[in-house]
Amino acid sequence: MVYSNDGKLYHIQVAPGEVGKYVILPGDPKRCASIAKYFDDPVLIADNREYVTYTGYLEGEKVSVTSTGIGGPSASIAMEELVQCGAHTFVRVGTCGGMDLQVKGGDIVVATGAIRMEGTSKEYAPIEFPAVANLDIVNALAASAKEQGAVCHTGIVECKDSFYGQHSPETKPVSCELLNKWEAWLRLGTLASEMESAALFTVASYLRVRCGSAFLVVGNQERAKKGLDNPQVHDTDMAVRVGIGALRRLIAADKER
Repeated sequence: MVYSNDGKLYHIQVAPGEVGKYVILPGDPKRCASIAKYFDDPVLIADNREYVTYTGYLEGEKVSVTSTGIGGPSASIAMEELVQCGAHTFVRVGTCGGMDLQVKGGDIVVATGAIRMEGTSKEYAPIEFPAVANLDIVNALAASAKEQGAVCHTGIVECKDSFYGQHSPETKPVSCELLNKWEAWLRLGTLASEMESAALFTVASYLRVRCGSAFLVVGNQERAKKGLDNPQVHDTDMAVRVGIGALRRLIAADKER
């Protein structure tokens, strides 16, 4: 463990006991306060770098929300340190770009697994090891989305390290590789592209904790290319409510066990 002089974990600036066993992981630190409003008695615990943490209660159980910033490196740090503080269940709530033509802006994507087109997970597992979401969390997220009335898709997402490598691949020195792989992901029915799940799922496997992801689809560049309607949606509240509902289900199921 790497601690600061005050006994808190170095990056997230949280001490053991200050977070719940169940944690929501958004990327944007500015989303933490709005997510914490769904908790009972939320308290700001820490605000350091890209990591903002609130702790409160759901169904009488201590829960937290911690932002991770963008991408796998900072997300893996957050998970490593939160586990050292006692957390064991993680729900990533964020945004994605649609890929499959059936996926539209405003829909919810629940990841069952992630393509490891990033670097962080390679420092935890050989590339042959799959990045797979926890089945209990996948089922809880899908059930919560249905309860919220959201249009929900479950399946594989693609994770990358370069946002602009996706959105302007033809400008990059490795454009041939990027374009060919993107076409492969499309042919394989990949639902959406984002930047954290592959790392989080792989790190969760290593740490023997649970992790799942739900995303708001902001838009779909593949629909735009084909001249199909392509709504743009930026309000993440539906994805947040899906995540909160899933946590309630997981807490209740764990108590029954």
